[in-house]
Amino acid sequence: MEHGPLVLALLALFGLVGGIGITAVGPGGVLPTIGMFVLTGLSPSGVAGTAIATHIATGALGTAAYTRSGQLRDTRTRRIALILSGAALVGSPLGVLFNTRVDGRVFGILLAVAVATTGILVWVRERRTTAAGDGAGRGPSPLVTGTVGLLVAVAAGLFGLGGPMLSVPLLVICGLPLLPALAAAQAQSVVIAGVGTVAYLVHGSVDWALAAVVGVPELAGVMIGWRIAHAVPTRKLKFALAGTLLALAPYLALHG
Repeated sequence: MEHGPLVLALLALFGLVGGIGITAVGPGGVLPTIGMFVLTGLSPSGVAGTAIATHIATGALGTAAYTRSGQLRDTRTRRIALILSGAALVGSPLGVLFNTRVDGRVFGILLAVAVATTGILVWVRERRTTAAGDGAGRGPSPLVTGTVGLLVAVAAGLFGLGGPMLSVPLLVICGLPLLPALAAAQAQSVVIAGVGTVAYLVHGSVDWALAAVVGVPELAGVMIGWRIAHAVPTRKLKFALAGTLLALAPYLALHG
């Protein structure tokens, strides 16, 4: 399918901003999915398959960045990342299977629910970390971590997400500090994206040209977001993201 210069430029912008969100605050990977759903004529599986393919590279780069900054060298964070990744091996294929059973209308409604839920989670997470301090919690138990990982992987496979969109706010709500949550979610994202991409390739649902248009700027955004997460307070950015997601949810439901 041919896309004009304006559409391609907007998709690249969705990728750039999405990449920043992935490593700066967690939620952000949904923006490429939203962009493709709104701006292209791809089927739900085409949207999710193409979007999830971009997260292989972004997840790998985010993992490398948070290893470099030390979070993924921490034993607790590595253990959480391993549990999340193990759950992704089961959850991602289930999400892809669910995607192939829905039409555009249902996909739009489900995406709207996921986006609104994420906006609420970001808001709750910020209120909680403001009250308790970002770093006060010991983090979730292995059982809770595995449950979070499974639920996130199913949603990520269904919508073409990398994982941090839901993993980060849920892990922080469960008591894990923000930077370790961001780090563990990047590692999970590699597994989700890898398994999900293979599953969508089986269905012929990955548009590699569009994946490059979105994915290259998204990679740049990942590095920008990583620097933001370490250098500046992101409280206003989090509230802005939450507000944007809540505002987009009704449009996505109607667009489907």
